[in-house]
Amino acid sequence: MQQTPLHSQHVARGAKMVDFSGWDMPLHYGSQLQEHNIVRSGCGLFDVSHMGVVDVRGAESTTLLQRLLACDVARLPAVEPGQVGRGMYGVMLTERGYIADDLIVYRLGENVYSVVVNAGTRKKDIAWMRTHASALGVEINERSELAIIAVQGPKASTSLSHVLPEGLESDVKNLKPFHIIDRDGWRIARTGYTGEDGFEFMIPDDWAERVWRGLVLAGGVPVGLGARDTLRLEAGFNLYGNDMDEKHNPMESGVGWTIHWQPESRGFIGRQAIEQLRNRDDNKKRVGLVMQGKGVLRDRQKVVVAGVEVGEITSGGFSPTLKKGIALARVVANLAVGVECHVDVRGRLLPVSVVRPPFVKNGQPVRN
Repeated sequence: MQQTPLHSQHVARGAKMVDFSGWDMPLHYGSQLQEHNIVRSGCGLFDVSHMGVVDVRGAESTTLLQRLLACDVARLPAVEPGQVGRGMYGVMLTERGYIADDLIVYRLGENVYSVVVNAGTRKKDIAWMRTHASALGVEINERSELAIIAVQGPKASTSLSHVLPEGLESDVKNLKPFHIIDRDGWRIARTGYTGEDGFEFMIPDDWAERVWRGLVLAGGVPVGLGARDTLRLEAGFNLYGNDMDEKHNPMESGVGWTIHWQPESRGFIGRQAIEQLRNRDDNKKRVGLVMQGKGVLRDRQKVVVAGVEVGEITSGGFSPTLKKGIALARVVANLAVGVECHVDVRGRLLPVSVVRPPFVKNGQPVRN
């Protein structure tokens, strides 16, 4: 099993380690519930070095990414080296119009991009990118020497002064969401996967332990994958492999908004197929579900209306913030928000309400 540069830090703190996509990762450090609440009220630290960072360089790098991704990277303005760049969330499609992966692409220079991909799809994504890059003379470079630390929560910015190089602190704290600084080997973006303010550090792995310890001394609390999952679920964020995959298109996975249909001349991979799928009557959609009573919703439980199955849960769990069971579900297109339906929980039909995600925003329950 692979280990991140911070593995020894997790073991030293007594983390419960689990296999996640072939990586030995911390599930929690004693209390998943406590870790969840820390991110909602303070500052949590996540080791997400298992994710992949891929640099795309070359005169035709924009052309390549416009072909590979359903989002139009040409909308990201070019920047001078060392200046603030911008990022974009998007999806990469198969030829059939289904989701190969979701990712974030950052523009770092005139012909330089950085793409952050999921751990479980990392090898497949890089091989796919290289297949299409060779004909254009574009370099695909996996940055396996970079560690990734996510600093998340309403107090995230207060912890940065202990770890940032001189002259970088003010620039980082002034970053807007989905903006990035790439300077002196450090990349810091104002992004995250929790629904809170925060930053993601992509730094040389020989700096990882020093930065991690500095963030802990500044009040950051290590958080495992367990709380990361409940946080992203409350925020209404998809998990690849659960809420989207190579069997479903972006519209029925709640990420149709990431597709840039203009200009019509941009022939991204999967476009022809997704245009045919776009307005199909049998397309399903993504909704949120909230338990009306006690109970926990789980993945793959069936959603039922008047005795008829209308969909299934793709991600479910207990919300520590709402203190209720919540879920993301893929259901028939005509199931309206506000409707009461039921979920089959071990043979019992328990009532749930249909809502629009997110369930929690900036630490507060969302009135759906």
